[in-house]
Amino acid sequence: MEWSKLYGPDNQPSETDIAEYIKSPLWEELNGFLRGSYETEPVLSYSLCSGQPGWNVKYRKAGRALCTLYPMPGFFIALVVIGAKESGEAELMLPVCSEYTQRLYAKTPFVMGGRWLMIRVADEAVLDDAKRLIQLRRPVRQKAR
Repeated sequence: MEWSKLYGPDNQPSETDIAEYIKSPLWEELNGFLRGSYETEPVLSYSLCSGQPGWNVKYRKAGRALCTLYPMPGFFIALVVIGAKESGEAELMLPVCSEYTQRLYAKTPFVMGGRWLMIRVADEAVLDDAKRLIQLRRPVRQKAR
């Protein structure tokens, strides 16, 4: 069943509901990375956006959006906005990214202050790309030992 129909605006899913709908270890891996590296918690939000309606999971750090995650059956979409400030670094990093991410970046226009990359995270290579792009938004600080 479609995500937005399964969980309507008055039926907020739990984190367990989301994980069971996605059924991908990549989901747990990215959430663990975001929580651990940025010491932040996810915020569930309901969107009526026609492009990706329904409940999504947002991560922010120090008032800045890191990414928004959209549940899909068997995978998820990570929205990462690469703004003008990050675009130079992103373009230098692209050659080490998967072909999928390189094509996505090339075909995504720069609008409203950035490239709004809707990254379909369905394999480990794309997950690694998403993590790298998120770190361009806000680098991970190394913790003192």
